Amino acid sequence: MSEAAYVTVSALTKYIKRKFDVDPHLEDIWIKGELSNVKIHTRGHIYFTLKDEHARMQAVMFQRQSSRLAFKPEDGMKVIVRGGISVYEPSGSYQLYAKEMQPDGVGALYLAYEELKKKLAGEGLFDDRHKQAIPAFPATIGVVTSPTGAAVRDVITTLKRRYPLVKVIVLPALVQGENASRSIVKRIEEANSQKMCDVLIVGRGGGSIEELWAFNEEIVARAIFASAIPVISAVGHETDFTISDFVADIRAATPTGAAEIAVPHTTDLMERAKTAEVRLTRAMQQHIGKKKERVQSLQSSYAFRFPKRLYTQKEQQFDLLYQQFQAQLTELTERKERQLERNTYRLTALHPETQLKQAKKRYEERSNQLTRSMNVQLKQLHSQFQTVLGKLNALSPLQVMERGYSLAYKDKELIKSVDQVEQHDTLEVKMTDGVLTCEVLQKRGER
Repeated sequence: MSEAAYVTVSALTKYIKRKFDVDPHLEDIWIKGELSNVKIHTRGHIYFTLKDEHARMQAVMFQRQSSRLAFKPEDGMKVIVRGGISVYEPSGSYQLYAKEMQPDGVGALYLAYEELKKKLAGEGLFDDRHKQAIPAFPATIGVVTSPTGAAVRDVITTLKRRYPLVKVIVLPALVQGENASRSIVKRIEEANSQKMCDVLIVGRGGGSIEELWAFNEEIVARAIFASAIPVISAVGHETDFTISDFVADIRAATPTGAAEIAVPHTTDLMERAKTAEVRLTRAMQQHIGKKKERVQSLQSSYAFRFPKRLYTQKEQQFDLLYQQFQAQLTELTERKERQLERNTYRLTALHPETQLKQAKKRYEERSNQLTRSMNVQLKQLHSQFQTVLGKLNALSPLQVMERGYSLAYKDKELIKSVDQVEQHDTLEVKMTDGVLTCEVLQKRGER
């Protein structure tokens, strides 16, 4: 068997692990089951088995995630666990790497809470850019809560203690039960439509997730988000977070905390006023002191003590400046006169009449020069012509013919050899004074 026909256990395990890791269905999954073999390591990691009637699987939750659990996992506990599935290579077994864990009793609500939270966050309802500022000195506070609960008494007591000037309007609403969410939305919309107040406190006291569920409803979250009146969410106790807390303009840990956020404390305002008064008095005293020092400095200055001397100095300075002005004016005038003379000379030289005379003169000079050049060149060409004409006459066939020579043609072709003619051919013999038509009677060659 060749080496390519088998793989090692490690290689196969790595391959299977990669298959698990790239499967999107195994990356983030909620699993329901019963805990068994729960072991909490000294470092905070939790190792356990998650099982049902027909199967079981190993699982681990590392300290970073387990530190956020609100309960202690124990054997036999029904839970819903969120995490990812992967392969533990040393043993070649798959296991769950847990990220979150909730008791099965509230698992369905928790899942709905997480889904709605993710949805609204994706739409931007939690973004800080949508948050409204709480007025520094509100005249009226609206409280949307149960009129019989302890929360409304705490809010009213805190508001009146901190800021007696504020008017409190209680907008009674159901804060628990099937119709609670619609009741809360109705009161928020009523406060906005009638512009009842400057700030809305929406909340109730603490409780279980079921009791607080009205503040996790989508219609309540959207009503808070749509409110033109700034909303302070005051639901539950310090550790309770609801969807309303994320959507509201500001979250208070408790209803009492919401009242403290909504209004300033009169004692703090008085202290701030006193502090501002002290700072203003100190600043005015410093300002007046600086101005007094300035007046004293001016009074003791040379100008106030010896005004006449200052005047005579200024007269001398004026005379000096006037002399400098006269000298500069004279220099400037002379420079401008010289510049005027140069410009006048240039203007005269560039006058059209002057330019025309100079052009006419240049024309006459160049015309005479051209005439002389033409005459010289004409004489040279005439001499060259006579020389060439003499050479041409010396080489002309006519001159040769005048010495007794003639030209013989056969069919207008010059005869240069006896080989060009045959006996009885008709030839034309050109003489200097005419043409002879002859017949060849005999031919003979001469070598």
